[in-house]
Amino acid sequence: MTREEAPARREIAVVAFAQTDHRRSTEESSEVEMLMPVLHQVLQQTGLKTADIGFTCSGSSDYLAGRAFSFTLALDGVGAWPPISESHVEMDGAWALYEAWTKLLTGDADTALVYSYGKCSPGSLRDVLTRQLDPYYVAPLWPDSVALAALQAQALVDAGHTDERALAGVAARSRADATANPHAQLKGEVPQGDYLVRPLRTGDCAPIGDGAAAVILAAGERARELCERPAWIRGVDHRIEAHGLGVRDLTDSPSTRLAAEKAGAFELPRGLEGGGGAPTVDTAELHAPFTSQEVVLRKALRLGDGVRVNPSGGALAANPVMAAGLIRIGEAAARIHRGESDRALAHATSGPCLQQNLVAVLEGDPR
Repeated sequence: MTREEAPARREIAVVAFAQTDHRRSTEESSEVEMLMPVLHQVLQQTGLKTADIGFTCSGSSDYLAGRAFSFTLALDGVGAWPPISESHVEMDGAWALYEAWTKLLTGDADTALVYSYGKCSPGSLRDVLTRQLDPYYVAPLWPDSVALAALQAQALVDAGHTDERALAGVAARSRADATANPHAQLKGEVPQGDYLVRPLRTGDCAPIGDGAAAVILAAGERARELCERPAWIRGVDHRIEAHGLGVRDLTDSPSTRLAAEKAGAFELPRGLEGGGGAPTVDTAELHAPFTSQEVVLRKALRLGDGVRVNPSGGALAANPVMAAGLIRIGEAAARIHRGESDRALAHATSGPCLQQNLVAVLEGDPR
């Protein structure tokens, strides 16, 4: 559903956001034990109880957990009584938020709890992610996520869009910004390190770690009752690139650009006319697990110097798989809640080389 299809739809806002402290390993905790404090915290921010939530949606991956229907165990952290209306997506929690947003638009519920989590530490994440590739021609070759990202990075270097020094600058800026983020896994001065796959060094890649996040959505006046300054979702859209990497231009992301356009990123805030050029936002939280992917996303979204990119540190500071995209939306919303942003763009991705992309535009009430 896009802005053009539903001009008179209900107003939906992010009213609360919580996340774990992201760590290299949480082997002492199960997924439920990792998730429960986050769920308690996000409910406490609004004063809601589980029984007050109209719809619950989660995002996770059975491949990470190593068992089928693993999300059913996480429901122990939500609470099964009283009975809840619940759904799940085998995707990053940003896509669970999209489902919850559409649910609230229908009027079937006024509030929604969205959560996601990922424990990457028990296995080899680079091997696990090969399972999302073409099962006939690509996956049997076992090209891991870093190798594929390196192909994309080299294409950018060859096209003259970046170089290794510029990529190192992206990493340094992100982790410097993360010093203000108490939940970040990597922050401050982090060495670029050795090459993993040229031209990507260790510092160009997101850390592997465990973490969880949750947000609460609310509609209309209910949102204003629960939050002093709600982060209104003005639009959400997601698009996908061709599955075959060989038929794509890895230096660009047309799916991100189209998703941003349909979400209203290039329109002026309500009450103003115009738009159509650069995004009319002051903050952008981009889900870029590799420094080279921030270069691609900046180009696709036409982000200029006036837009603050990843003030939280982004995925280069903490990248819990299946939760990092939802965290981008939550971080953007939190800045609106605190009055640090008036209009923000949040981006989430899934798949190799930015294959699937979701963009949300969030806006605070005029001050």
